[in-house]
Amino acid sequence: MNITDFKAKAEELLPEGSSYDACLACGLCASGCPASGFDGMDPRRFIRMAMLGMNEELSTTPWVWTCTQCQRCAHVCPMNIDVSVLVGVARSIWPTEKKPKGIVRSCEAQMRFEGTSAMGLQTEDFVEIIEETAEEIREESPQFKNLKAPMNKKGAHFFVNQNSREPAAEPEELGPLWKIFDYVGADWTYASKGWAAENFCMFTGDDEAWKKMVKQRVDAVNELGCDVWLNTECGHSFYTLWKGVERFNLQANFEPDSLVTYYAKWIREGKLPVNSDWNINGIKFTLQDPCQLIRKSIGDPAADDLRYVTKMLVGEENFIDMQPCRSANYCCGGGGGFLQAGMNEQRRRYGKRKFDQIQTTEADYVLTPCHNCHSQIEDIGDHFGGSYRVVHMWTLICLSLGILGENERKYLGPDLATIGLAGDNK
Repeated sequence: MNITDFKAKAEELLPEGSSYDACLACGLCASGCPASGFDGMDPRRFIRMAMLGMNEELSTTPWVWTCTQCQRCAHVCPMNIDVSVLVGVARSIWPTEKKPKGIVRSCEAQMRFEGTSAMGLQTEDFVEIIEETAEEIREESPQFKNLKAPMNKKGAHFFVNQNSREPAAEPEELGPLWKIFDYVGADWTYASKGWAAENFCMFTGDDEAWKKMVKQRVDAVNELGCDVWLNTECGHSFYTLWKGVERFNLQANFEPDSLVTYYAKWIREGKLPVNSDWNINGIKFTLQDPCQLIRKSIGDPAADDLRYVTKMLVGEENFIDMQPCRSANYCCGGGGGFLQAGMNEQRRRYGKRKFDQIQTTEADYVLTPCHNCHSQIEDIGDHFGGSYRVVHMWTLICLSLGILGENERKYLGPDLATIGLAGDNK
């Protein structure tokens, strides 16, 4: 395994005017990190070892695969020291054969086909699934008899990325998003190239692979001449493109944005006239702030939009915030490639802090605009015996508008599953 000079790298990454010699050793980074203690490591110790020149130890510690690079350590650090960047350096020098196989496989799958799907879904299959699912919606929902899921539409305002999970495993979850687009009259398109949202190459520490994935997607948007690359309900996919364009100095002739921002905009404009009238039983909801979308990208403005949308959907009195929240929120443990790393015991131990946060709210449901958060929060709920469910925002938007199909209710419990269906008395 290669060895790198972590002290030199750390010095390069310091904000202007800062010095590691001035570190207060306050421990805020370590106390706020759910990965603290794994493999005898924590963020403060990682930095101190770098300053002491303990390069071999930092180049070989498996702790770098339990750190989700969520940047909460930097958020609370008085000096804004970002340990996650050093963790990325450490990941990059691990031999490929020693890196977690699940993350590597996901990256390799992305690089294999032009659609860049981490699940290996090829473009022809993606197109077929999109066409068949759209046809089913048109047949089953007279209100959406003219619904379209465009492909390669030049000049569309929105270029919509798509997490592979839906077309590969949950095509019924595509419908609610398309119905929202149809409802507001959005001008949008998918593409046959670079359509997939996820980017696990970033998590392998391989910058060249990360750059290749981002460039393929940037080129696809530029080729169609779209104005906005719209990230759907997924966290790391927004960060990997937004940060990748900046990091690799790519020419993006469009603006990247988050679907959450547009949910809030369309509700404020009256295009999505949602309300909480359906929640007559006072079902309680809490909200997960995805690290990649909030703390690492847009910040608290997006967190405020999340809360605005949630309160409009479920009723302000039925929303219980986790503490801490917004940019100070704890990572759930689903990011950084942890879900794909095969380190289930460590991942669930990491997630116990998030589980306890959720349980303290006593909420019946957790809303999260992030697929990795969704999967992780579901898993730790099952593992630790939680009673909550995890749901996408698009599901509740369509439920509120009365346009949620019978087969689009996978993540709803018995308390919500029949609302709005024929014969329902609620």
